[in-house]
Amino acid sequence: LFNSIVVHKTAEASLDEGSLGAVVDLNTGNALSGKAGLTVVGSAQGSYNSVSEDWGPRVAGLVAWKNDESTFGASLSAAYSTANTLEMGNNSVRWQQARFDSVNGVACFSAPNTGGTYVASAGCNSAALAFHPRIPRYGQIGHDRERLGMTGGLQWHPAEGTRLSLDALYSSFKEDREERWGEVLFRGLERQIDVTNFTVDANNNLIKGTFNDVPVRTEHYLRQSETKFHQVGLTFDQDFTDTLRLHVLAGTSKSDADIPVETTIIFDDKNGQNYTYDYSNMLKPVLTFGTSVTDPANFQLSEIRDRPSNVTNTFRTLSANLEWDLTDDLQLKVGGVYRRFSFKSIAFTRDTVVCPAAGTDRVLGTVTCSATTNISNTAVYGYQVTPALAELYTLTGAGAAAGSTTQWLVPNLAATTAFTGLYSRTPALDTGNNRGVVEKVSGGFGELNDMELRYNVGARYVKTDQSSTGINSNVVVTVDRSYSDVLPAMNLALSVTPDFIVRAAASKVVTRPTLGNLTPGGSVDGFNFRVNFGNPQLDPFRAKAYDLSFEYYFAPQSIVSLALFRKDVSSFPVSSTRTGTFASTGLPTSVILPSSPAAANPEAQPWAISTVLNGTGANLKGAELAVQAPFSFLPGFWSHFGGLANATLISSDANYTVSGPATTPGGALVSRVVNQTLLGLSKRPYNGTLYYDDGRFSARVSANWRSRFVDGTSATGNLFEGYKSAFNVDASVRYKFTDNLEFSFEGINLTDDYRDRFTDDATERNYEHNHFGRTFLVGARYKL
Repeated sequence: LFNSIVVHKTAEASLDEGSLGAVVDLNTGNALSGKAGLTVVGSAQGSYNSVSEDWGPRVAGLVAWKNDESTFGASLSAAYSTANTLEMGNNSVRWQQARFDSVNGVACFSAPNTGGTYVASAGCNSAALAFHPRIPRYGQIGHDRERLGMTGGLQWHPAEGTRLSLDALYSSFKEDREERWGEVLFRGLERQIDVTNFTVDANNNLIKGTFNDVPVRTEHYLRQSETKFHQVGLTFDQDFTDTLRLHVLAGTSKSDADIPVETTIIFDDKNGQNYTYDYSNMLKPVLTFGTSVTDPANFQLSEIRDRPSNVTNTFRTLSANLEWDLTDDLQLKVGGVYRRFSFKSIAFTRDTVVCPAAGTDRVLGTVTCSATTNISNTAVYGYQVTPALAELYTLTGAGAAAGSTTQWLVPNLAATTAFTGLYSRTPALDTGNNRGVVEKVSGGFGELNDMELRYNVGARYVKTDQSSTGINSNVVVTVDRSYSDVLPAMNLALSVTPDFIVRAAASKVVTRPTLGNLTPGGSVDGFNFRVNFGNPQLDPFRAKAYDLSFEYYFAPQSIVSLALFRKDVSSFPVSSTRTGTFASTGLPTSVILPSSPAAANPEAQPWAISTVLNGTGANLKGAELAVQAPFSFLPGFWSHFGGLANATLISSDANYTVSGPATTPGGALVSRVVNQTLLGLSKRPYNGTLYYDDGRFSARVSANWRSRFVDGTSATGNLFEGYKSAFNVDASVRYKFTDNLEFSFEGINLTDDYRDRFTDDATERNYEHNHFGRTFLVGARYKL
């Protein structure tokens, strides 16, 4: 779909603002850049994944034509692929502290299961202050994907110095995401659970234990989604004279992400006995159900959920740039730009619990709910599961620890949705997820380029107008704001010798907040007792960037370079979480999903109330060492080898407001300011490639290692969450059978690396450990 990628590693006044680092241009095909006449290229591949054990096709083609005079050209390209992949593994959904009903036979409350007051003891306090997994589980996530991409272009040179280009892009991405989990809900339900034979490790983790009266759950989830994207751009270039040129760009794009089905069906056994977990090996815990999870008689169908939604993003732009060659070496660029972004989200729910209160049934009216307050095997909280409503799931390929339960019943989606009439229910508005933002940017730039001394210097002015809309306390709220930025930039290249170049750059850069974070009002997660507020007063990322590099071109196609960089970030959006009551949010209880535990009792436990605030600043500095060289100095066969390698060392820090562990049993989380690296940034990424190319046969092996990093603040007393270090090896082999026909074979993730995600930066508690497998592609390419 694209014929070139251009990376601008430093800012220039003439480049669109919006990045703290590089700006990347993706360029679609241009028929006038090819040969005259007809060009046809086609390729086909088969993709195989070792976990799903499924083959998927990938086909692509290009047709282009250019007249002999090189005044008119047209091109059309398309790429289509399908893939069925699986993630297999375990997930804890974070860890938390909570008080249990009893510990080693000692009651922790004056009344069992509910009510009463807390009775402190050494065992009860130890278990309450230690962290345990909120929803320990093993399961499978399936991704059934279909992609279609198309590009088209028309280029016309009607007269000398006049160029017109019309470019269009369309893509469609469909995915069915299907999940099957076998789990226990400690999350907010510890009050009824009895703990025995437990161990607390040196990191204050309740690392293993046996649990009775646990809510056992199996769930089956399906999300069907489709995102359609289209973009049209028109460019006009006019050379008025040999020294004066005009470039005009007008474009529009729209992304329509639709989720017509997002369904979860749940089986519950609210009185599971002798459940054990052991997280002594954080990556591969032993999770064992004591009560049978393959017997339908032990389960009731207790919750149904469906959450259709749509997110639409649109973009329009108009820019005009004028270039004037003042002398043979000096050029002046000036220009103006207007851009309009819009974001709109709308969502609905069909969620319900079968028995939200005694004597009430919101689904079919055929179940009499139990009025029992204590957990018992005879309590009625849903429909009795039958074999016709269930299917047996067996876990494979997840690297589950020996002794774990790997087979359980999950709801049969077709049978249970038909039985409950889920899709005939009238959807209710999901208040917190109905929101929108319109952002308008206007401005201009001026830039001076000296081709002889090899520098450019200039400044860019941009004004941003935002209008954010959301629902707060059942009232539609709109917040307007404006701000402006002046962004100077300078780039210099100095040739010390013909082979040795020193480059320097300095600029002021800006990146605006994600539009979804700007909307007022809050979205509520009543399952995890979390509220997320938008903040329409967010400032953008603003930073001063400095770059210095030394480049030595010691042989043809060879370079060794050292790049030093620094960014002083004066402002940036940062997540902040506090603990409080639901009433303190000012949101109505109607926004809590009726199927969530918080619906029955919004103040059953403290809420994690998160928003995004304007950070106080941060800094980033680092160095990158790179080398690239063909081994042409070697004799014969060895001269066709070559290599590329780079290593980056990065240091960064910023202050974040987070909520740490409670210090008293059942107490509030303690808010604190913590210094941490910038989110999403590894301290040490390394890359290396070894290749062979003799013109007909080529092969390469690439390795990538990335050190651990945090990607966000966490919740429930965990300070940060992120990913452990990862090591990947990819390889490819290509053979040109003729000048027109090429065969290829590729392998991706040959190390079979798992994804290891942790919660809490200091203790690295298990969040997820997922297996994706290796992917192999075999194919051919033909060019006419």
